[in-house]
Amino acid sequence: MGGDDLIALAISVRLAAVTTALLLLLCTPLAWWLGTGSSRWRAPVNAVVSLPLVLPPTVLGFYLLVFLGPQGPLGRALTLVGVASPAFSFTGLVIGSMIYSLPFVVQPLRDAFEGLGTRVLEVAATLSASPWDRFVSVVLPLSSRGFLTAAVLAFAHTLGEFGVVLMIGGNIPGRTQTASIAIFNHAETLEYGAANRLSATLVVIAFLLLLTVYASTRGRGARVQPWRWN
Repeated sequence: MGGDDLIALAISVRLAAVTTALLLLLCTPLAWWLGTGSSRWRAPVNAVVSLPLVLPPTVLGFYLLVFLGPQGPLGRALTLVGVASPAFSFTGLVIGSMIYSLPFVVQPLRDAFEGLGTRVLEVAATLSASPWDRFVSVVLPLSSRGFLTAAVLAFAHTLGEFGVVLMIGGNIPGRTQTASIAIFNHAETLEYGAANRLSATLVVIAFLLLLTVYASTRGRGARVQPWRWN
C-alpha cells in the first residue's frame, strides 16, 4: 500500500473516530428522549433521524455543500465573523459524517433505553438516587451493549462513506481524500491492484468491528439491531 493510500486510510480512521465520539456524546440525550419520552413530536423526530437511511448520499452531500459552502447561508455567516467555511475541510467531513451516520447511533441507543423499562428506575428512585445517579449507575451499565453496537456501527459506517464525503469535502489529497475516495480514484485509472489492497483493508476492519459486536452479545439472548423502522 502506497504512502498516499496510508494517508487516506489514516484520514478515514480519524474521521470515523471523531464522528463516533461526537455522535455518542450528542445522541445519548436524544435517544433517551425518543426511547422514554411521550411527546407527540417523537414520530416526526424519528423520521428525520432515519432520513439518511433512505436518502442517496449524494443528495445529502449536495445540500450540505449548498448550506455550508462559501456561498451558502451558514458559509457566508461564518465568513462574516472571520471563520472559514467548513466545506472542503476535515471539519466539513465530520459534519457530513455525523449527519449521515446519525441513525446508526440514535436507533441502537433508543432501542436499548426502551428495553430497560421503568421498573428498574423506579427501584433506584426509592433508594433516593437522583435522576443523574440513576442514569449513570443504572441506565448506562444496563445499556452497554447498545452503546457498543452504536459505536461500532457508526465507526464502520463512517469508515466506508463515499458520496457524502466526496460532495462536502472534495478530493483533496492529504486533507479530505478518504480511503473510499482513494479506491474510486484507483479504479477510475485502472489501478486495480492498489484499489484491491485498500478495499481489502476496509473489509477486514469492518469484519473485525462487526465480529466484536456479535461476540459481545453471543449467549446473552441479545440481538444486534442496527435500526428499527417505526
